[in-house]
Amino acid sequence: MGVRHGLLALLDEGPAYGYQLKASFEERTGGTWPLNIGQVYTTLARAERDGLVTQEDADDEGRVVYELTAGGRAEVARWFDEPVRRDVAPRDELTIKLALAVTAPGVDVGALVQRQRSETMRTLQSLTRLKVDAADARDEGDTAWLLVLERLIFDAEAEARWLDHVEARLRRAADTARAGTPGAAQDSDSDSDSDSDSDSDSDSDAVTEAARTERGTAR
Repeated sequence: MGVRHGLLALLDEGPAYGYQLKASFEERTGGTWPLNIGQVYTTLARAERDGLVTQEDADDEGRVVYELTAGGRAEVARWFDEPVRRDVAPRDELTIKLALAVTAPGVDVGALVQRQRSETMRTLQSLTRLKVDAADARDEGDTAWLLVLERLIFDAEAEARWLDHVEARLRRAADTARAGTPGAAQDSDSDSDSDSDSDSDSDSDAVTEAARTERGTAR
């Protein structure tokens, strides 16, 4: 509902036509979530159906101008007053991918986590550079864009921490599985002696082994 209410909130500032709303929405959010003009007009049509907006006469260039109704203003006020509820978790592709990877045969989960961490860190560095540039080039009136950018940075930082947690959790599961097999003590001593020589490939193997262990438990 974010786009619908975002457009209504913009109309609460004054009447506008579709392309004005699209441009204002993207400017306020720094182009993070670009809108298709068809999506804008579809959303406006549904809002009109629901009694939240009304059409004014077209301007000199034939553009249809929309205006909030009293019901639309009440809806905007309600949206700003109520917290955003998290009752239903949004679909997250990375979470779905990892949840399936740990139960899928032939998937190198450790390598998957390492690749994703590299991509997440690349994204984080890019966002951080954008923030530095924004601080240098933008004035205080661009607080809205900076808030959006900082939220993206916090999300990337949280994702990197979560990937560290995933890897540690699966490694503990692998250690637990090895401890329950014959010769585990000897293997543990050998592992301790060679810890300093382990590389990213061995880390990947450990995490993949953990994934297979958890897959077996799930069965």
